[in-house]
Amino acid sequence: MDKQRVHTNPDHYAWLTDQLSPPSPLGSGLFRAFWVGGLICAIGQAISDIGTRWLDLSAQNASALTCITLILITALLTGVGVFDKIGKYAGAGSFVPITGFANAMVSPALEFRREGLVLGVGAKLFTIAGPVLVYGVGASVVYGIIYALFIH
Repeated sequence: MDKQRVHTNPDHYAWLTDQLSPPSPLGSGLFRAFWVGGLICAIGQAISDIGTRWLDLSAQNASALTCITLILITALLTGVGVFDKIGKYAGAGSFVPITGFANAMVSPALEFRREGLVLGVGAKLFTIAGPVLVYGVGASVVYGIIYALFIH
């Protein structure tokens, strides 16, 4: 086989990718994403209900409890390597926003833990979260200034 032909012939490249790429089972992938994502949401709702009914928390405090608990569970599962397996099985269904954000923060930190607590874990912990936090803090400062000057 001519190496030049592989790189310049789009039909040959398409044939190669069809031969070497495994088929993607769309129906079962959607079903797995649906039931795992639904289960995560149901767990979140159960935590919120426990907060409001058994712990006598307000709805706002129960919501905060839910977020904190889901982040903690996801961080722990990521740390022991279970959440990655869930992600491979369920795909996007496991990355309901709060759990996906927690996983995205913990994964880079774990990858660089050999470099030490400050330069490894500390620096990489905010690889994903850094821009989000900077935007959030910056937007809240701008909002606070506008509120103080024009609304209050």
